[in-house]
Parts: sequence; structure tokens; C-alpha cells
Amino acid sequence: MNEIIAAIDIGTNSFHLVIAKIDSKNRFKILTKSKEVVRLGDSSNDMKYISAESVERGIDVLKRFKLICESYHAEIIAVATSATREALNQNEFKSRVFEETGIEINVVSGFEEARLIYLGILQSLEIYDRKILMVDIGGGSTEFLVGHSGEVKYANSVKIGAVRLTKKFSLDKKADKNKLKEARIFTRNILNQVVRALENENYELVVGSSGTILSLSGIIKCENPNEELAEANLNGFIIKKKALQNASEKIYAAETVSDRSKISGLDPKRYDIITAGSIILEQIFSELNIEKMTVSSYALREGIIMNYIQQNRSGNDFMNFKNVRFNSIIHLCEMTNFDREHSFKVMENAVVIFDSISKSNDLNSDDREFLEAACLMHDIGYHISPASHHKHSYYLIRNADLMGFNDKEIEIIANTARYHRKSFPKIKHEAFAKLDPDSQNKVKKLSGILRIADALDRSHKGIIKNFGVLLENKTVNINITSCTADPSLELWGAEQRKQLFEESFGLKVKFNLKENS
Repeated sequence: MNEIIAAIDIGTNSFHLVIAKIDSKNRFKILTKSKEVVRLGDSSNDMKYISAESVERGIDVLKRFKLICESYHAEIIAVATSATREALNQNEFKSRVFEETGIEINVVSGFEEARLIYLGILQSLEIYDRKILMVDIGGGSTEFLVGHSGEVKYANSVKIGAVRLTKKFSLDKKADKNKLKEARIFTRNILNQVVRALENENYELVVGSSGTILSLSGIIKCENPNEELAEANLNGFIIKKKALQNASEKIYAAETVSDRSKISGLDPKRYDIITAGSIILEQIFSELNIEKMTVSSYALREGIIMNYIQQNRSGNDFMNFKNVRFNSIIHLCEMTNFDREHSFKVMENAVVIFDSISKSNDLNSDDREFLEAACLMHDIGYHISPASHHKHSYYLIRNADLMGFNDKEIEIIANTARYHRKSFPKIKHEAFAKLDPDSQNKVKKLSGILRIADALDRSHKGIIKNFGVLLENKTVNINITSCTADPSLELWGAEQRKQLFEESFGLKVKFNLKENS
């Protein structure tokens, strides 16, 4: 494993780079940081498109980040959030970035963004054993999470951020009383869903992170002229409600950007969006009855590094990465009243086939996990309707905000589940066509395995208990060795559904029933 990792946070307001070295005890040390304001979400009020100008600014910054990464020989992990997540031209932006920088962007859901931020703040504060409410105000969205001992109890992402609110109410210009009032009412309405959800959550500590909260902390801390204002020195700083109100009054009194430039401790790059950020944080304090908030200088980019460590190293010093993914999948399955025994039997069947052929067919451990996930969720579409349930399964998986997976991984899983029956994957299918060629190939192979695995439990009774797989002379022999009843229906179904597997792998499939099985 590469010991030097570069985490790039492609945000709505700013792009952040953190390069870290990971030691043998799964700890990381920050080697360098860089931050540049890009305003990716500055092009429209609704953030439906990333403008051509914003794309160019973003690419220029990422080219500079790439040069820094190369100087450290760092492996790059780039994660994009709200502005990219919501943009209808997301794929065009990602393609341009890859073509010009070689950086592949992973777009994460709001829920996954919240989980990654939680991972980051766990590294900056001694809060692992405490039940906390985490608040992260970004440019386009605000993330909320309740966590305890590394476990996510609640997570939500609401579409309100410093850039979005600024654009909606023109708060970068003169902030008159009517605009401030309208912005406060709008913010309260957006926060209402979070307030209701958190009514019965007895968290003992509130932690805040990212630019808006750090900027407001800087203003408050400047009340003491002897304090330094380095970002790291804000880690652990306490924002009290009264101090926040005082800082906010200063900001609201400064009606223009020029006036705000005179506020001590305020980052010049936030002169135009700090009014909106202040409104959001004040309303969060008010609506959730918060009296004080502890500041974390770590956030998403440090969480990206921890997430990498969880995926690539073993150890008991942090929560298990696969448990996060598995628990998220099971939660969705249970919400849709899935057939537990059948789903797990299909997964068991699929893993036997996968493990027997993966080494010779360019499939890896990640692909195995995607297949397991698709097996468990392949029939959840029944929750909507038996008719076209495979398409409903795709929709539910794609829109479920599965934790621990990035956008591309969820798309692969959802497509694999979608093609467990009926039509083969086709370019005329919009969701499949959006995948890159390598991912399309994965979907074909994984759904080919899933079709056979599902057919081998066609009756949903677990009739075929055991089977082995032997690959020889371009033929995959599936040798059934133990049954609880006549498996004729299963064998007939498997014969009918083996074609996609054969075409995808370039192999023949033969089913052999051992006598007296």
C-alpha cells in the first residue's frame, strides 16, 4: 500500500488538498495542505449546472494540486460534494477533469459526506466514546450526524450552505433587514426536518467543522488580541451562543464587503459569504437549542484519509469499514421487507462461483463486495411492485444513500441488481450507458453470476445445499453435490439464465447433478 495519500475535497466554495503519510500503526501525519477558492457552485441559484468558467477554474486548481501530489509521490483520492453532486453536467465536468489532469473524481452522497466528515473529526478530538451531534456547514449543503463510538446513529444532508444562501438572497451585497429576515425564515424551514428528527436524540456534545464555523470561530477568538489565529489553533475551540450572537451582529452591521473587511479575524476569501454562513449557524443554534459547540479543524479531507486506511489496512483502532457498508445495505433491505433467507442464499451461491473464476477473469475483492451487495438487494424492488421489480431494485439502490460507497460504486451495484433478470445490459439503457467501459464490463460479468446464483435458488427453499465449481477447457462445471429435494426447477432455471454469463466471460457453463445428491 502506498504510504503517502493525497485527499482532495472538491467543494462548492473551495477545493482542499491534504497530503498525509500513514505509519505502521494506521496513524497519519499531515505533510502539507493547500486550499483555493473556486466557487464551483457560483454559477446559478439552483446549482443545476457548473458553468464553463467554474469548470476552467476548477481544472486550473486541480492541475496545481496534481503537481504538488506528484512531488510527494502521493496516491490521489478526490471526492466531490454538493455542487458536483447536484449538477446535471456532472459527467462532463468529471470527464474534463480526468482528461486534463488524470484525476478521477468520486462523487459522494450527502449521507456519505457526513460519515466521512465524522471519520475526520474523530481524529482531531477525544470524542470517540461520546455521543455527539456533528454539524458541517459547506458552500452548498449542511451535514448533520449523530455518532457514538464510531457508529452512525443518524445522518442527513440539507440543501443549504453559505454559497447557496448568499446567491438566493444576494447577501454578498448590502444586507438589509428584509433580506436578513427572509434568509432566516428560509433557513428555519429547511432545518425543520432535522429538528424533528433530532427531538429524541440525547447527544452530549455538539461539534462543528469546516470553513464557515472556522471563520466565525476566528472572529470570536479575535476578541482576545493575544490569541493566534492559525486554523490548527481553532481545534477544540468552544463557540458559545452569546459569543456567536455578538460576532453575527458585527457581520450584519457591516452592510458591504468593504465593511466586512474591517472585521478582525475574518478570512478575506469569505467576506462575501460570511453573512449567509452566520445566519445558518445562528439558526442551527436557535432551532436545536445549542448553547455551545466544540470546533474541529479536521473535516472531510482527513475523513477521506481515514476511509482509505479502513479499506486498505487491518487493525482494531477504528471502526470496521465493511461493517459500515454491510449495515447500510441490511438497513435498506429490512426497510423493504426483503426475503432474508433467499437473498443470503443467492449471495452464498454467487460467492462460490465468483471465487472459483475471479483470478483468471480480472475480478478483485472490490468486485466481490459489489456482487455481494447486489445479491442481497436484487429483489428489494418487490417492495414497490412484483412487475418490473428488477427496475425498482435499481431505483431504490441508486437513491438510498448507501454509506461507505461512492457514487460510481453505487451505480455498479444498482445496475448489477437491475440486470439479474429480463433484458441484458444495453447501451440504449440510459443508466448503463453512463458507466465507463470498464464498469460496464464489470456489470455484465457480475450480473451474469447473479443470474445463475439466483436461478440456483429459484424455489426460494434452499433446495441446492452445496455445489462446487471447476473451470477446465473453457467450461465452467457447476457440480451439485447436495440437495434437500428434487432440484429440477433450479437446474432448468439456471440453464435458461446462463447466457449472459457465457457471453460476458467467453466461457461455457455446464450443470452436473451428482447421483444420490
